[in-house]
Amino acid sequence: MSLATVQTRAKLGIQAPAVSVEVHLSNGLPAFHIVGLPETAVKESKDRVRSAIINAHFDFPARRITVNLAPAELPKEGTRFDLAIAIGILAASGQVPTDLLEQYEFIGELALSGELRSVEAVLPSALGCAANQKQLIISTSNANEAALVDSLTVLPANHLLEVSAHLHQRESLQPWQPTATILEEHGPQLNEVIGQDHAKRALEIAASGGHHLLFYGPPGTGKTMLASRLPGLLPPLSSMEALEVAAIHSVAGKIGRGSLNTNAKANSKFNSKFNSRVNSRANVNSAVHSRNRPFRTPHHSASAAAMVGGGSTPKPGEISLAHQGVLFLDELPEFQRQVLEVLREPLESGEIIISRVAAQICYPAKFQLIAAMNPCPCGYLGSQRCICTPDQIARYRTKVSGPLMDRIDLQVQVSAIENHQLLDQKDQPTGESNQIIQQRVCNARRVQIQRQGKINAELSSRELQQLCPLNPEQRTLMDQAINRFALSTRGFYRVLKVARTLADLAGLEWPDIPQYQEALSYRSAINPK
Repeated sequence: MSLATVQTRAKLGIQAPAVSVEVHLSNGLPAFHIVGLPETAVKESKDRVRSAIINAHFDFPARRITVNLAPAELPKEGTRFDLAIAIGILAASGQVPTDLLEQYEFIGELALSGELRSVEAVLPSALGCAANQKQLIISTSNANEAALVDSLTVLPANHLLEVSAHLHQRESLQPWQPTATILEEHGPQLNEVIGQDHAKRALEIAASGGHHLLFYGPPGTGKTMLASRLPGLLPPLSSMEALEVAAIHSVAGKIGRGSLNTNAKANSKFNSKFNSRVNSRANVNSAVHSRNRPFRTPHHSASAAAMVGGGSTPKPGEISLAHQGVLFLDELPEFQRQVLEVLREPLESGEIIISRVAAQICYPAKFQLIAAMNPCPCGYLGSQRCICTPDQIARYRTKVSGPLMDRIDLQVQVSAIENHQLLDQKDQPTGESNQIIQQRVCNARRVQIQRQGKINAELSSRELQQLCPLNPEQRTLMDQAINRFALSTRGFYRVLKVARTLADLAGLEWPDIPQYQEALSYRSAINPK
């Protein structure tokens, strides 16, 4: 038989479209052609595959070899097609049987010796393979990552000869048993923050309803410490959410090749700047098995492309890496304005579409925004230490646009800690632990999911009209608030969302005057007189 078809998968964002590797051997001068929109790394697979086949002691056909990667209109990139091409050539030349090829998908890079090497973005391919009800033959270095998909049979191999022996049914590849350990992380506790009860209350509200939050106040008041405690209050990721998060990190290359467990020590380590909680280098093992939500803290020098993603073949940016988690922007006005403006659409839609010449890719970006800023460039507005002129203060505040600020549900002023709180810490109440607050947060979210199928931050205006009906007294209050705080339509509905969350925390069926008043109190901190 001079024609063989082998199944594999391409990489396109967090999707992994199926690719058929069609290999045809024909008479004529020896040649090796790959068609089907291959990029440079795919074209170079000709030399890797030839050397791997020869060094594995197979016969490389001295015929005209045509390899078609179908569908032809889908761009193919990377080295993931090497194994499938090699198996296709061996099958077309009769050196391996074709009877079992339909049961498997093959992904892996070949060394010149025939050894199998790992590739990036394996998890989306594993999900697609499982949905197609096939078994996945892959490099042993990628086996742990692929085995996160419970319904998938992963067959790891170290060499092309092992794959051949399996297809000949001489020596079967054994299904991979995951060796990843379950990590139990205990992050920084909220009761470690001195004072700031008002800000702690806002954190609990933000966690309960998925609301965006801004801390506003002078330096050294604990804004960054408070923000770093939010992941410890959020409910753990569900299995499906964890796989979705892991797939994004896999596509972004945040999962090192063959190093799934190498970051365990880093993930369980917390320093004063919460760098481990950031999950910037988090591996899929921590994302899935410990169910920790991502916590991203890009530096204020980050570009717009770093935030939304980009490249000739677009990769996810910070907002997608924060999907189902938290994006923390410290020193918010220090970010370039164009960088902040790219957040406006994802904050509403929960996704980001990146268009390039080669492809248009949609990445999920359903994140919770937490930001911190000073009241003025020097940070000490209202005290004798402030050296800022009115023009400097105005320019500083206008770096954050009104439309972006309008999308932040909770705007909380964090005041300086009083002397007696610092000096008499032993006499201060310790406060509640993360676990106690997280339980209340989980209960509130459970009520929201049972009632409306989503958290309160995702409610539409029509749904809010049903869930927050205003009686005459409440209408009068909101009418006065709209005029006093110059609330936009978006701002009005965001106050209703916060009030709905406050009612859920209090176990009330409907929000009442106290809930609306507290929700309104979180819209005025950014405009001190």
